[in-house]
Amino acid sequence: MKTKDNFRDPRIDAYIEKAQPFAQPILKYIRELVHQANPNIEETIKWGFPAFEYKGPMCSMASFKQHLAFGFWKSELIRDPKGILQESKINGGSAMGHLGKITQLTDLPSDKILIKLIRDAIRLNDEGIKLPSKPKISKKDITLPDYLLNAFSKNKKAQKFFNEFSPYNKKEYIEWLEGAKTEKTRISRLETAIEWIGEGKIRNWKYV
Repeated sequence: MKTKDNFRDPRIDAYIEKAQPFAQPILKYIRELVHQANPNIEETIKWGFPAFEYKGPMCSMASFKQHLAFGFWKSELIRDPKGILQESKINGGSAMGHLGKITQLTDLPSDKILIKLIRDAIRLNDEGIKLPSKPKISKKDITLPDYLLNAFSKNKKAQKFFNEFSPYNKKEYIEWLEGAKTEKTRISRLETAIEWIGEGKIRNWKYV
């Protein structure tokens, strides 16, 4: 039988210790709240970030230089009557997670609301509810914009990896780049895309 300590991952303790001073108490608070929602939730590290699992991936948190993020694996399926959850950065939001950029404890919803969201994420895994299947995309649906072609001409490694991606993964990058509302945003996204692609990472690598 597992005890409370069996569900804790010491790598998360190390992660919190290395986080920015402002982030440490918030990360600790979120961690305890997750376990309060269900003591059987297990911890791990995925893609370098603290993650929480219950019969599969459930939620995760990440600390950056000036903010931190908390997100759900199946955010689009979670019951959210208060409209708390936001679009993540990968879908055009302001932060990697679904609660926006968190810089202080007061940026979090109330404990009651957050625990309800976490427990609904647990329910989804309990009931075996999966995310909708990704639509099938053929090579004919892929048209690379000139600025992406130009970037690949300067980075053959990224071009090689991109050519090996599935049509769906290629389209995810293109739609993200084309969805930029300003030239500054597009340039920033392009730099990030080339960096990730050059490492063989798909668009949503942090959530795979």
